[in-house]
Amino acid sequence: MNTDTYPANPYAAQSPRISLRTAAAIAALHAGALALLAMMDVVPLPTSISTLTVDLLRPDAPVEKTPEPPKPTPIERKPTPRHQTKPTPQPLLAAQTDSAAAAIEAPIAKEAPQPAPPAPPGVTQPRFDADYLSNPAPSYPPLSRRMGEEGKVVLRVHVEPNGRPTQIEIKTSSGSPRLDNAAQDAVWRWKFVPARRGDEAISAWVLVPITFNLKK
Repeated sequence: MNTDTYPANPYAAQSPRISLRTAAAIAALHAGALALLAMMDVVPLPTSISTLTVDLLRPDAPVEKTPEPPKPTPIERKPTPRHQTKPTPQPLLAAQTDSAAAAIEAPIAKEAPQPAPPAPPGVTQPRFDADYLSNPAPSYPPLSRRMGEEGKVVLRVHVEPNGRPTQIEIKTSSGSPRLDNAAQDAVWRWKFVPARRGDEAISAWVLVPITFNLKK
């Protein structure tokens, strides 16, 4: 095969060669076009990025407080007493002096203690046990003796100022009607010392106990 007829690189013969001047001219045209577009605000220019700086703050030193000077104490000023003129006493009339004395003596007379009223005289109850009255004992009923009846009866007797009974009631029965009746029959014949209020004889009630006992 004959190597002289065909070249070693077939594309090398076809590619044109660019000189340095041509490349510089093309670059200058591109730079001018970019500058023109930038002036016409078509292509924005890159903005410069600002750097951020940080300063560290140091703590402030404590501030010492200066002591305040003591405040002066205020001085109290006492008011000077003014000389006051005393009013001249006016002479009092006799009628005025008498009324003033009566006004002073009036409350003293009201405060004087009043004498206590006399105590009411005491009241004494009627009596039936005096020896001088000679009141006989009630008779024992014969039937009650044979049956062996005993007991105690209490009579409520109303005595008049003359010492005579006017009412007799049975307060407590002995349990035997015969003994109760015998006691009432005896008391109707009795005499009493009347009740008194001071020196005055009055009517009053008194209780009279009577006991029936076969052993006596």
